[in-house]
Amino acid sequence: MPTASFDLLPNANPKADTLRDGILANPGFGSYFTDHMAHVRWTLDTGWHGHEVRPYGPLTLDPAAAVLHYGQEIFEGIKAYRHADGSIWTFRPEKNAERFRRSARRLALPELSDEDFIGSLKALLAQDHAWVPTPASAADECSLYLRPFMIASEAFLGVRPSQEVDYYVIASPAAAYFKGGIAPVSIWLSTHYKRAAPGGTGFAKCGGNYAASLAAQKEASAHDCSQVAFLDAVENTWIEELGGMNLFFVYRDGRVVTPRLTDTILEGVTRDSVLTLARDEGLTPEERPISIDEWREGAASGEITEVFACGTAAVITPVGELVTENERIRLTGGDGNPIAKRLRTKLLDLQYGRAEDTHGWLTRLV
Repeated sequence: MPTASFDLLPNANPKADTLRDGILANPGFGSYFTDHMAHVRWTLDTGWHGHEVRPYGPLTLDPAAAVLHYGQEIFEGIKAYRHADGSIWTFRPEKNAERFRRSARRLALPELSDEDFIGSLKALLAQDHAWVPTPASAADECSLYLRPFMIASEAFLGVRPSQEVDYYVIASPAAAYFKGGIAPVSIWLSTHYKRAAPGGTGFAKCGGNYAASLAAQKEASAHDCSQVAFLDAVENTWIEELGGMNLFFVYRDGRVVTPRLTDTILEGVTRDSVLTLARDEGLTPEERPISIDEWREGAASGEITEVFACGTAAVITPVGELVTENERIRLTGGDGNPIAKRLRTKLLDLQYGRAEDTHGWLTRLV
């Protein structure tokens, strides 16, 4: 695939090698950023133009910029992985580009081509490839987290689509998302708050969806839970997703079930990959509605043997219990989350180049 050409404005004061190496030794998640960022501008008259890689730094926005008043923005999350030979790859970027366009349509933003989306990743990594960590072992899940985002930057007060838009990509070296690694996490069930409603923006990756989840996330933290699960907004019955991840349920007979996609659920790239990998492993993937009662009863009877969450940042993480205001739903039929661990290993081995890419999911960046 041809990619767009980006002009380079090099950072005159990049971080010293010793400082960068110290960061890469213990990056955390989302705390440090590389020396450069990619940028493309869109205006109603000109379209996309001004492709460049420039020094990472603060943005200049007019106080009347539309994004600040009307929340017209979208973003993506994707990773770059260093393979054993030193090359750098990313995972299914065309799926992120496709979802970025779906989000753009829903938020009335201009659509970005695959060439520009993937080209921006390649252009940024051409300069900041030294920021991609080298895994110390197969258990080391370090990577470079890439955050493409688009904001409405026109200065005006009025409810209409912005006629000026800016697209950026920033990058942040990352260790494992959850400090406990593969250890099962506790999830809080939100019964008062809803993440999304039919006809809304639930399927789009926009900041408003995440902002809407934060009050529920505060509840989760108050109950010593790592994440929050949401029910549907109409019947308050059907499992949808977590604040930032999709959910899977493993059944005793080998079925691996995830809530079917609606316009209230984000179509996760990892979710889609897990459905394929589960089939490769001889399991039976299903997409269908799952009620909170089915989770409760399946956990009690042993019919549901595992529950796990998945997403780009956290990969695959087992869920140990669902905490509600009145109960703790724990599994009785599981034994160490073998399916979640198996799928997680398959996915990571593929992403880090330790297994053959039979599905053509990897794209080389450097």
